[in-house]
Amino acid sequence: MNKKQLFEQIKSKKSFLCVGLDPVLENVPKHLLKYENPVLEFNKQIIDATKDLCVAYKPNTAFYESMGLKGWETLIKTWQYIPKDIFTIADAKRGDIGNTSAMYADAFFNEAKSDMSFDSITVAPYMGKDSVGPFLEHKDKWVILLALTSNAGHSDFQLHETPEGKLYEEVIRISSQWANSDQLMYVVGATRGSEFENIRRLAPDNFLLVPGIGAQGGSLADVCNYGLNKECGLLVNSARAIIYASKGEDFAEKAREEALKVQTEMEQILLSAKLI
Repeated sequence: MNKKQLFEQIKSKKSFLCVGLDPVLENVPKHLLKYENPVLEFNKQIIDATKDLCVAYKPNTAFYESMGLKGWETLIKTWQYIPKDIFTIADAKRGDIGNTSAMYADAFFNEAKSDMSFDSITVAPYMGKDSVGPFLEHKDKWVILLALTSNAGHSDFQLHETPEGKLYEEVIRISSQWANSDQLMYVVGATRGSEFENIRRLAPDNFLLVPGIGAQGGSLADVCNYGLNKECGLLVNSARAIIYASKGEDFAEKAREEALKVQTEMEQILLSAKLI
């Protein structure tokens, strides 16, 4: 999915919501345990309940890898179940020496080899250009680089002052030379709302993947105040607040209610910005 197609989906659905598919077996509603694969059934029902309200799904691969072979199979089948007009993000946070990154890229982008072909993957930029390049060689795919995250330890490195500014600013400046905004996005945590104006100065045209609203306490209004651009430019992720809105038999219905609340707020934001 290219940038134009993604923006068309945003306008069509009046939403820039990304739903995080981060299931933990212990948190799956008990009535689903009768299924051969309770986690897959959980994901399917969440997707069915929210697919008209969101423009992206983001499985965090750690939640699947932790289940071994069964989890990897669940990730594949989850990707296959997501409608093809919805943007898919493999939240894998990969990044290694070139030949290793090439294998990671095949794992998530090359359906002929791995049975999966996500639209995008999150990548850690610490090892530099040659660790990111193999992902960018897949010209119809996106790289989403970690820039300014929402975790407590983000300041250990990301806010470190260099002669040219903060380290996260250097990540954006330097990486913007590797690919344009048609292939490169950045992860910026919603709890870093005060930095969005600065980030938009550095990356005016790039989409930003924004985790941290909902359970992590980030403000959608704060994010949009400075984060929106002429093509929306935001994919705002919510996981726990939606997928665990209920742990009863009504979990999918409650997930839809929570997703609808976010989508309704997003619609008003898009209308106010005259993007729809």
